[in-house]
Amino acid sequence: MSDTASLIAQCEDLDRKAVEHLENELLKIRAGRANPSMLDGIRVDYYGSEVPLSQVSNINTPDARTILVQPWEKKLIDAIEKAIQAANLGFNPSNNGDNIIIQVPMLTEERRKDLVKMSNKEGENAKVSIRGARQKAMEGIKKAQKDGLPEDAAKSAEAEVDKVTGIWNKKVDVLIHAKEKEIMTV
Repeated sequence: MSDTASLIAQCEDLDRKAVEHLENELLKIRAGRANPSMLDGIRVDYYGSEVPLSQVSNINTPDARTILVQPWEKKLIDAIEKAIQAANLGFNPSNNGDNIIIQVPMLTEERRKDLVKMSNKEGENAKVSIRGARQKAMEGIKKAQKDGLPEDAAKSAEAEVDKVTGIWNKKVDVLIHAKEKEIMTV
């Protein structure tokens, strides 16, 4: 029985990781409001090594439409500006000699719909991962049944895996619905 419990725990762990990944991906999809996390994936050349932007500067949002990047070393301004442009996030950073200022553009209705599609695609990717975890657990239960696990214990374990899968799928739906609402709110 502990064999099926470990399969269920493994399934739940994989599901949790899929949802955590989805949350991180949804943070990158901007909804029109400036957010420092929009720059999370950007890496800057710092004395020959690539480091995250947050490790060489302070990033904040003075208002809902502006991101202010304050490098810790003035000579990094050009490298940071190039890295932001190279990230192809749709931003046009400007540099005042001390800081880099990014004006986050208003979203058009068409762009909002594209962002909703991107969010839904990320949600579907998470659900595919959850289904994969379910399938892996179900195969493990079937193998354990061939190795002598009683049929009623196998059915119980399968029901538990389905329950866990359903819970995590609902969490994905809630996250996607919230992101959709955030994107479409003008």
